[in-house]
Amino acid sequence: MKNKLIVLGLVGAFIVSCFSACAQDGETQDNASSGKTLTVLNYGKYIEEEALRQFEAKTGIDVKYEEYESPEEMYTKYKAGAIDYDVICTSEYIIQKLIEEGEVLEQDYSSLSNYGNLDKDILELAQSYDPENRYTVPYFYGTLGICYDTTKVSEEEVSSWNCLWDTAHKNEIIMMNSVRDSFTPALKLLGHSLNDTDDNHLKEALNLLDKQFPIVYAYFVDEIGDEMISGNAHMALVYSGEAAYAMDYNENLAYCVPKEGSNLWVDSWFIPKTCKNQQAAMQFIDFLCDEEIGMLNFDYVYYASPLTPVVEALDEEIRNNEAIIPSKESLEKCEVYTAISDEKTAYLNYLWQVLKSQL
Repeated sequence: MKNKLIVLGLVGAFIVSCFSACAQDGETQDNASSGKTLTVLNYGKYIEEEALRQFEAKTGIDVKYEEYESPEEMYTKYKAGAIDYDVICTSEYIIQKLIEEGEVLEQDYSSLSNYGNLDKDILELAQSYDPENRYTVPYFYGTLGICYDTTKVSEEEVSSWNCLWDTAHKNEIIMMNSVRDSFTPALKLLGHSLNDTDDNHLKEALNLLDKQFPIVYAYFVDEIGDEMISGNAHMALVYSGEAAYAMDYNENLAYCVPKEGSNLWVDSWFIPKTCKNQQAAMQFIDFLCDEEIGMLNFDYVYYASPLTPVVEALDEEIRNNEAIIPSKESLEKCEVYTAISDEKTAYLNYLWQVLKSQL
């Protein structure tokens, strides 16, 4: 029988400093003192290392690169204040929270040479958390749905979130080790918004997740794609891009956004008030908006790119893949996460810990 596993996030700080192999300690210190070091915080597996090397070669700026696993972990790392980050990428609801807290610097991103590559529809979408597009630049976007093994699960089954509670798939279901993502299916099945913060509604959602708990194989984040490729589960709650990655390696896999609706997420770059090198941070963001670099990162991450030239360069099969480029139908039944108060965040985290305490 499969053991129930859980990923609790990254332990400590994982720092990849100076991808330039020839940099010596003395050179690094000189660069730091002259403003030629850029400290970046991003999700794990979310940028092609070659892009970082090219940025360093082009600008002479050394990149100190650190990763995290969940938006909540990113928030905790940043607020701890141990490292002065220059530029950060994370999810919209955490960015909205940081903007409200005065932690994000306003910039004239429209002055960037590659800003015109950004899809105007995605920029408009980003206005749900950044009304005038003055704080952020979209990096990737997508949906939250179900990746499933078509030899084990039918398309009709995954058309509803109910499939994640089907005992016929006991120990064959992967959920996400992410508070809001795992609460989303439960809230939508109950007919609530995924941004609902009513205590009674959240308790209802917890009760559903509690009933589901005995049939869940694992709670993962970055490992989900590889688990599905290996055939270790019948279905998984997953980000669309992770599903696309898995489908590329296993022809039996497919992806679906259930009829009850789900989350439409947008991950964006922003410059925090801890930034010591705003010029380098702006250079970095502009660099990532370049068509060639955008394609390099798309090929690695495999999530929907907000860069119009990148999408236009894709073949029709990729553009029509729901797991890569969300369809209009899917987008219409999805919601963007919004920031919730510290009090409600603490309560939601408490409910999450109650659920996980059963492990």
